[in-house]
Amino acid sequence: MADLIVVGYDDEHRAEEVRLALAKLQQEYLIDLADAAVVVKDSEGKIKLKQAVNLPATGALSGGFWGLLIGALFLNPLLGVAVGAASGALAGALSDVGVDDNFMRELSEILPPSSSALFVLVRKVTPDKVLAEVSKYGGRVLRSSLSKEDERALQEVLTNRGLTPASTTVLGTTPAPGSTAAGE
Repeated sequence: MADLIVVGYDDEHRAEEVRLALAKLQQEYLIDLADAAVVVKDSEGKIKLKQAVNLPATGALSGGFWGLLIGALFLNPLLGVAVGAASGALAGALSDVGVDDNFMRELSEILPPSSSALFVLVRKVTPDKVLAEVSKYGGRVLRSSLSKEDERALQEVLTNRGLTPASTTVLGTTPAPGSTAAGE
């Protein structure tokens, strides 16, 4: 089961920076993300959703490949590529995985102008290493499926930009005795 965590930032670009940091941590097998998306509310109040995976493009590429293969069997590969790419793009556009787009739009209404939010679905995490990396960006927890205690501890780490709470657990782990700074 994945945990949903939504963190807001007072900068339009900060959520994307954190998403890229999490992608790097995922390549190092320190976190397993089911989904990561960024919502930006520009200075005029317009909202933009940025998905980690472009499903229509991925569907078009996959559909184009299969269309080429099937089209080659029927001696018309160009028609096969066109039909396959179109159907793959349509399937990708209609499918929605991860965090619901409507939920992201609704929650982004509370964001002030010139800000952003990061929506992540976390399957597994190595908390101490991940928190050490993302805590330097700050932020405020807007919503989560974590327990109240874990959410409060996460907010404390983000507020203090790396100082872990001494008496609470963060995302299921207890800090080592005497540890005060996760990022130093």
